[in-house]
Amino acid sequence: MRISVIGCGYLGAVHAACMAQLGHEVVGLDVDPAKVERLSRGEAPFYEPGFEEVLVPALESGRLRFTADPAQAGLDEVDVHFIAVGTPQSAEGKAADMRFVWSAVETIMAHVPANAPHRPIVVGKSTVPVGTAQLIADRLAESGIPLLWNPEFLREGFAVQDTLHPDRIVYGLEKDAATHSYTANGEYAKEQLDRVYAALLEEGIERLIADYPTAELVKVAANSFLATKISFINAMAELCEATGGDVTVLADAIGRDPRIGRRFLGAGIGFGGGCLPKDIRAFMARAEELGVEDAVSFLRDIDAINQRRRQRVIDFAVGRLGGDLEGAKITVLGAAFKPNSDDIRDSPALDVALRLHELGAQVVVTDPKALPLVHAAAPELRTEERTEDALADARMVILATEWANFTGLDPQRCAELVDTPIMMDARNALDPVQWREAGWEYHGLGR
Repeated sequence: MRISVIGCGYLGAVHAACMAQLGHEVVGLDVDPAKVERLSRGEAPFYEPGFEEVLVPALESGRLRFTADPAQAGLDEVDVHFIAVGTPQSAEGKAADMRFVWSAVETIMAHVPANAPHRPIVVGKSTVPVGTAQLIADRLAESGIPLLWNPEFLREGFAVQDTLHPDRIVYGLEKDAATHSYTANGEYAKEQLDRVYAALLEEGIERLIADYPTAELVKVAANSFLATKISFINAMAELCEATGGDVTVLADAIGRDPRIGRRFLGAGIGFGGGCLPKDIRAFMARAEELGVEDAVSFLRDIDAINQRRRQRVIDFAVGRLGGDLEGAKITVLGAAFKPNSDDIRDSPALDVALRLHELGAQVVVTDPKALPLVHAAAPELRTEERTEDALADARMVILATEWANFTGLDPQRCAELVDTPIMMDARNALDPVQWREAGWEYHGLGR
């Protein structure tokens, strides 16, 4: 199949390379010439394990190319156009900023002949407010182009695996309002996307067919559920701190219940990144527009709990260092919002570092992959590439991102480097016994 992927950020670039690996001819289109140039050289503009291993062979095979010029993309010859642009939180509020999605739609319509003989389809992968797909379908109908909504479920750090071997594939098809059956356009789009995903479907990956609103809701509902589970255990951590309980044992106990499960019950500093925080806020905003804000009002509490965990770390640092952080060296281990990623968007680790800096602390941040982005986003912070240099003479250490580099540190060696061996394990990723035996004053969240 001849495929275009519009938007070559984290989602789009991975999707483009993986589609080329499946044997399709793919062109990636992005408005950022610098990003396009890096991708064209086989260099990832972000850190994602395994991505360059599919990117480089795809480029060398000739099946994949990137461009910043729609006129050079050959969109008029494409069979399937994937929209994979970002939908960030609006600067004016909590709703999603849809400018990039609509720009992608207009780009397709401007470069694809109306009612083209080979009947291309458009496939939406961006996370959008429910109701958007129908609006896009109505606009594309003016050119006779069918739309299918195909939400993504990528986990940063596992994006290649999740693209080539997903745990499910969801198709959102156009449905006739009168007959409640899928339209001919919907059935045609399904057949075309089946051709794109033929290798995945032959592998036995389940394909779920839904209407537009259901497919749109799947992604935000999944993210909201994960955010709820994380914030629930963090709320339990607050109770454990008030009562002397241990939230890690509590999570182990309730996680043994098959109805609950242990995954995403890791109490700590909370969630961040480019998806969960902005998606649940956009979900609340859209529910309010639809007049059903009470249905998701609990998400306000979820967001508030998540933000409180960051403040809990700040309060601990202030209290433990005598109420005044002026000049106190605090080492923050981690800047990315999660390990195996360089993504610092809405990162709890970086947020804590910045707030400690604002309180007068001499903050030093180290991270295996995210430091170039930290330099650009927060130049006021001091950074160190080597963990040992970051730890030197610190009065407090905060483990904020659970990279293996940090969870595998030798506590005895670390104690020799710092000024005061105080460890705030904001991810509950260290062994308290091991660190205390090495002379550290260990504190975990909810422990």
